[in-house]
Amino acid sequence: MQKFFSNKKFIIFMIIIIVTFGLLAVSVNVRDNDETPSFVQQIGNDTYSLVGGVFAYPVNAAKNVNSQFASFYNTYTENQRLKSRIDELDKNKADLKTVQDENSKLKKELKLDATLTDYDIQTASVVTRSPNNWQNYLTINRGSTSGLKKNMPVMSGNGLIGRIVEVNKISSKVELISTNNEVSDKFAVEIQGTDAIDGVISKYDSSTGKLVMENVQSTDGIKKGQRVVTSGLGGRTPKGLYVGKVYGIKKDNYGMTNSVYITPSADLRDFTVVTVIKSKVSGD
Repeated sequence: MQKFFSNKKFIIFMIIIIVTFGLLAVSVNVRDNDETPSFVQQIGNDTYSLVGGVFAYPVNAAKNVNSQFASFYNTYTENQRLKSRIDELDKNKADLKTVQDENSKLKKELKLDATLTDYDIQTASVVTRSPNNWQNYLTINRGSTSGLKKNMPVMSGNGLIGRIVEVNKISSKVELISTNNEVSDKFAVEIQGTDAIDGVISKYDSSTGKLVMENVQSTDGIKKGQRVVTSGLGGRTPKGLYVGKVYGIKKDNYGMTNSVYITPSADLRDFTVVTVIKSKVSGD
C-alpha cells in the first residue's frame, strides 16, 4: 500500500510537469500567432508569465544564493588580506622603530666624532652586558684585529663611559666609569673654569645616577652646570674628554671631605654603540 501511494505521488508529479510544459507551449503558440484574438493572446501571455515565473523562481533563488556566497567569499578573502597587511605593517613599524633608534645613536656618535678630530677612533657595538655586573663591565665587538689596546678610553654619545681592560682578537672588555670595583684605576678629571679644579671619579651613586668626584682640594668657585673633562693626569687617558656637568657639592658628616656630584653626559644605563679613542692622529 505504501509503495502504491509513493508511485501515485510520482505519477501526479509527472502529470503536473507535463501539463505545465503543455501550457507553456500552448501559451507561446497562442501569443505568437497573429491570427489569435487579442483576448486569447492575453490569456496566453498571462499563462506564459505564470508558468515561466514558477520555473524562474528557483533558478533566480539559486543565482541569488550563489551571488551571496560569492560576495561572502570575496569579503572573507579581502578581510584575510587586510589582516595580513595589518600584521605586515605592524612588523614594518617595529623594524622602523629599531632602525630609527639605531640611527639616532649613530648620529650621536657622529657628533662625538666631530669633536675628536685630534684622535684616531673606532666605533663598536655592545654585544653583552651582564645583569650581575651591570655597572661594572660590558663587551664590545672589536679587538686587537681592529687595533684596540688595553686602557683605551671608551665613549658613548658625547660622554666618557669607561676604558678597555681586556683585549681579545675580535672582542674587548670595557670597565665602566660607574664601576663599584674599589681596586680599579680611577679617571682623573678636572672642572673647567677660570682655575681648573682637579680630582678623580671615585664612585657612582646608583640611587641618584650621579658620578662622584673626590680628592678635590677646594670647592670654592664651583658652580652647578660647569663642564667636567678628563685632566690627562696619570697618562692613561687623554686630556679633554667630556665626562659631564657639575650637579652639586656634598660634604661628609665632619665637613672635611668635599665630594662633587656630576651628571654624566652619557646615559650609563642604555647604550648599544660606543666609540673607542685609539690614539693621537699621526702627525699631531
